[in-house]
Amino acid sequence: MKNSHLKTWLLYALMLILFGIFSYVLFKKGEALDGLNAIKHTVVTTNVSGLDMFKTSILHNLVEPASMLLLQIISILIVSRIFGYLFAKIGQPTVIGEILAGIVLGPSLLGYFYPEAFHFLFATKSLGNLYILSQIGLILFMFTIGMELNMGELKEKMGKIYVISHASIAIPYFFGMLLAFYVFQEFATAQTTFLPFALFIGISMSITAFPVLARIVQEKGLTKTQLGTVSIATAAINDVTAWCILAAVIAIAKTGSFLSSLYTIGFSVLYVFVMLLLVRPFLKRVGEIYSNSEVLNKSIVAFLLLILIASSWLTQVIGIHALFGAFLAGVVMPPLHNFRRLVIEKIEDVSVTLLLPLFFVFTGLRTEIGLLNTPYLWMICGVFVLVAITGKFAGGAFTARILGENWKDSLSIGVLMNTRGLMELIVLNIGYEMGILPPSIFVMLVIMALVTTFMTTPALSLINHLFPEKDIEKEYIIQQTQGIFKTLIAMGNPENGKALLNVAKTVLDGTKNSLAVSVLHITPGTDTNPIYGEQFSEGSFKGIKDEAKILNIPIETEYKVTDNIESGIVKSTNQNNFDFLLVGAGLSLSGIPFIKESRLFQNIKWLNNIINNISKQQTFFYPGTLIKDKTRYFIENSNCSVGVFVNRKFTGISTVLVLLHSESDVFLLRYARRLLRNNSEVSISIMDINKLTSTSDIIRDGIYELRQQFPNEVKVTKLTRLNSTILTKHSFMLISYQTWNTVCTVDKKEMKYIPSTLIINKMVSRFHTGARNKIVSNSPIDSVGEDL
Repeated sequence: MKNSHLKTWLLYALMLILFGIFSYVLFKKGEALDGLNAIKHTVVTTNVSGLDMFKTSILHNLVEPASMLLLQIISILIVSRIFGYLFAKIGQPTVIGEILAGIVLGPSLLGYFYPEAFHFLFATKSLGNLYILSQIGLILFMFTIGMELNMGELKEKMGKIYVISHASIAIPYFFGMLLAFYVFQEFATAQTTFLPFALFIGISMSITAFPVLARIVQEKGLTKTQLGTVSIATAAINDVTAWCILAAVIAIAKTGSFLSSLYTIGFSVLYVFVMLLLVRPFLKRVGEIYSNSEVLNKSIVAFLLLILIASSWLTQVIGIHALFGAFLAGVVMPPLHNFRRLVIEKIEDVSVTLLLPLFFVFTGLRTEIGLLNTPYLWMICGVFVLVAITGKFAGGAFTARILGENWKDSLSIGVLMNTRGLMELIVLNIGYEMGILPPSIFVMLVIMALVTTFMTTPALSLINHLFPEKDIEKEYIIQQTQGIFKTLIAMGNPENGKALLNVAKTVLDGTKNSLAVSVLHITPGTDTNPIYGEQFSEGSFKGIKDEAKILNIPIETEYKVTDNIESGIVKSTNQNNFDFLLVGAGLSLSGIPFIKESRLFQNIKWLNNIINNISKQQTFFYPGTLIKDKTRYFIENSNCSVGVFVNRKFTGISTVLVLLHSESDVFLLRYARRLLRNNSEVSISIMDINKLTSTSDIIRDGIYELRQQFPNEVKVTKLTRLNSTILTKHSFMLISYQTWNTVCTVDKKEMKYIPSTLIINKMVSRFHTGARNKIVSNSPIDSVGEDL
């Protein structure tokens, strides 16, 4: 084997040597040709140094169209992701941050403070390629929006939802046209007539951003509620109707009058019928054949893209804009969930992540906030915002209330219908490009789109505050009276779900209480398409549901999508009155113990943090930081006891080590007793680190009574310091949060040998203020008064 390797490398070396020799000989012979060529042609030589030539080449390459386009894309992606991340952190849709990123890179900020950098990065002659790419991104995006709509479901939800949707279009549309009547003479350009101006102001007031609304509903956990169902269906019908109206408005605006636009509208209607009655049935048959990833090959994807591009081209030629054709192409795709998901998966990442931010920047380049340079113009801008909010809110909220929705849901629908976001910017840019919307009105409407989208999340929170669903304190008293011990398992990695459920069954289930388990799984990132929600939910809970059947534990499941996982878990814990929160930490995806994995990064904490943030998973850990970041947030903000489970190749609980460091750790003996009652094969070793049995009556009596009840299963080890021998002898360890922090410092080297461990922080008082201080956690596990 070694001789074979040596022979291979000798041959490789010989090949390189011969190549070098022959090349050298060839270049030497070629020098003679250079002399003959110089005699034949007059050659001007310069005394420019090699470094100067290199600098000249770099500068020339930098301003080439391809280089400028790539530099623009790099700048846009960096700024848009930063702003999207920051806005997600404050509970806002990432699209708002991306829109603001476009304004920051435009003349309003970058152009104002750093004009030279702005004109270099976004030189007028370089914007053509950027514009084309942004339009391709919009076409792909509208195609996915069309596929997100389930026309079959919308047919079933006609009636009340249909009326609410159209009321939330008609009322703001009229308000917009009425406002246009008063501002037309002052702001409209000379070549613009009132009809297209009023129609575009009206459509800008009536748009609702279905994708943004769907993600907000998903983020709030409302998808399966009455409010979520009504608002998403209403927004979907709103979207379809608004785009049909927009197509008619564009046709009227291009021809100048309603009568002359009838030809365009007629051809558009004919085209829609062809797509729905001929193309859609054909594509349905295609979808039935190619409905899984194995057979959905490049040829089929290319065919679908051809339909998309052809549809966009035809509507552009007819005169109703390419985006309507892209939207319609998405609508007629096969109504098969799996097929649509696969197609969206192949297209959405490129369109949303790479190309859409280019459109936001192009909008930002047109948004010169400096045009609003007087208090009067800002007052007019405020009027636009007020009219937009009032029209949408009145159309959605009051109509829903009249049709039987309660006040809370009605007001929430009115707020959600005000979500305009990206769809509004598309309409505004069409109006701007057609010369109908002047720059100052364009800026006002962009600000209106930002304000109305930004206000959605805080307005929903305000409504929830004004209309609380339940009295948490009263519900908790009832819960304790019924003897229910509610446990929430926050499952990050679905593979860890089985282990967490086993721990909950063995450690938390008691003879005096009924264990009620809910399992929460959160997918990070509101960019996750709602069409994936059901699939992710089913896949995430399959393993733990199967385990629940084996363990005979009834469980409830909840699936959420959010950019702030920690906040989402704590919110579910506190709002639903859970007694115990169980979370996983430190699970290695590869099965390797987490401490061995972390050796590369344990001395580079900032790199460890960056990796955790990027991966969205707690994979790289070492003891000193295991609890200090995300899990500390759970402990400090949850209104219940919290258990952090460290999975070290967990297979079951047989030998348990309980660490006692102070009197406050006495509650661990109650968990130990639960273990012994629930599993007759468990044996427990108690390590009295500070020899508390000689100084603390509580600890001494607690251990004594436990040994009286289970004389053969419980023993107290004489050791007072952790070592590899005692740690490797046990399959499970119980330790308090405070003790964990201590031993991670004192016995840090030995901690790499720990077995699967449950770190518990005991909640002393459920409520903290006023009369609630009188209510102390009465759970049979945590209660101080429980008999040992």
